[in-house]
Amino acid sequence: MAHDHHASASDGPAATDTADVLAGVGARLKRIRRQRDCTLASLSQATGISVSTLSRLESGGRKPTLELLLSIAHAHQVPLDELVGAPAVGDPRVRLRPIQRFDATVLPLSQHPGGVQAFKMIINATRSTPEPRTHEGYEWLYVLGGKLRLVLADHDLILKTGEAAEFDTRLPHWFGSTGQAPVEVLSLFGPQGERMHVRARPTGGQRAEATGGQRAQPAGE
Repeated sequence: MAHDHHASASDGPAATDTADVLAGVGARLKRIRRQRDCTLASLSQATGISVSTLSRLESGGRKPTLELLLSIAHAHQVPLDELVGAPAVGDPRVRLRPIQRFDATVLPLSQHPGGVQAFKMIINATRSTPEPRTHEGYEWLYVLGGKLRLVLADHDLILKTGEAAEFDTRLPHWFGSTGQAPVEVLSLFGPQGERMHVRARPTGGQRAEATGGQRAQPAGE
């Protein structure tokens, strides 16, 4: 009987803690989505979860499940801990969680949403066909290894290891491999740069800037 008594006593606080965590999930989901300037419709398209379900999750009318939270965390590119409000452990190391997207492996280097976000990208050689897109914000790229092809409006550039580029992401842009070998890139951008991409055609008359040890070479040179 003493054993049963201790088991029930320890279960009580744990159940209460779990309920408190789940009760705060909705507010965190809404805060993170708004920080990323993402609409319910855009998030629904990215996750496959209906707008009504997402709305009920944020209002507390729907109990969050692991499957739903994993989909939302993947769309926002944040750790699951960020959605459930797990306490910080004080370890400054970033737990790298690779994300496969657009023929590339993306490693988030930032732990918290909002502000400037950092990513390391390993782009496969198969990502070599330009598909220019646009989104709000400003992006900075640094080539860690290999050669990066950057298409920006009417510019078609090759950036080598150690070179960097920065540009307004409202311009039609695309970057990837030259088609010969993978390329490693460090990418930095702010909250506005995390909005959903839309296809766009390149337009002339725009200017690209690249920096580094040498100038960025036009593709084909």
